[in-house]
Amino acid sequence: MTDDAVADRIDVALVRRLVAEQFPRWAELPIRPVAVDGWDNRTFHLGGEMSVRLPSGAGYALQVAKEQRWLPVLGPQLPVEVPTPLGHGRPGAGYPYPWSVYRWIDGRTAHAERIDDLTRFATDLAAFLRALRGVDATDGPAAGPHSAWRGGPLSTYDAETRAAIETHRDRVPVNVVTGIWQAALDATWTGPPVWFHGDVADGNLLVRDGRLAAVIDFGCSGVGDPACDTVIAWTLLHGPSRAAFRAALGLDDATWARGRGWALWKALITLDDRDPAKAEWAGRVLGELLAEHRVAR
Repeated sequence: MTDDAVADRIDVALVRRLVAEQFPRWAELPIRPVAVDGWDNRTFHLGGEMSVRLPSGAGYALQVAKEQRWLPVLGPQLPVEVPTPLGHGRPGAGYPYPWSVYRWIDGRTAHAERIDDLTRFATDLAAFLRALRGVDATDGPAAGPHSAWRGGPLSTYDAETRAAIETHRDRVPVNVVTGIWQAALDATWTGPPVWFHGDVADGNLLVRDGRLAAVIDFGCSGVGDPACDTVIAWTLLHGPSRAAFRAALGLDDATWARGRGWALWKALITLDDRDPAKAEWAGRVLGELLAEHRVAR
């Protein structure tokens, strides 16, 4: 069964069958889709205090056991809420992958208009990332397919990035973006492996009362180079908030360059996305990267 076929079959009825078969104590609880869902996983409310999360493809299914193993270790050492696993589901009811039940976390995704003070938000997020990097990385999962190679070397995406630059040569300043990309490749990681989240994006950051309250979706997490966690500097932050984020994390030039490279890669491969909102996002991020380059010259 293809990933698309699996994703198309994930609905309330499937979740109800899985829960009834494997967690009968929760079988009578109401189930409904969440208001804002992702692509890697499909998420549903289970009653009022839990959620069910089903991977939409085989690659994402690799992340389930990792989250089940490590979130209980990471959570108590972090300054904001993270998901708490309550159940580890197995394939069943025609669904081929493992899946999870989590405690529900209240909050709204971190759109700029929901954040009272973006600079304070940036420093709160930096405090979370410092704490995450401070957790003992012994035996943690090294970068690989489960993390989409986040935490590993940017060279994994070198060919794809250069192809995207060529594809968009009429829309981007080729020499500038190639220079940004090459600088990121040259700024190699030489430190010991540390924990990274892997997908620090506004959709995975929850706010309550205008402040950072939780970080969710650790599917791309692992231990390695944490530069991928700085992409938020160009996708959400700007001006004083970006500077505060960098200062609070104490990032050196090399890590900042690699983070810029991760942001550039994602923007370039998303410029032609069929979803207009994603394509607009990519154009805006690319604009932020180019503006920063002009200032730094």
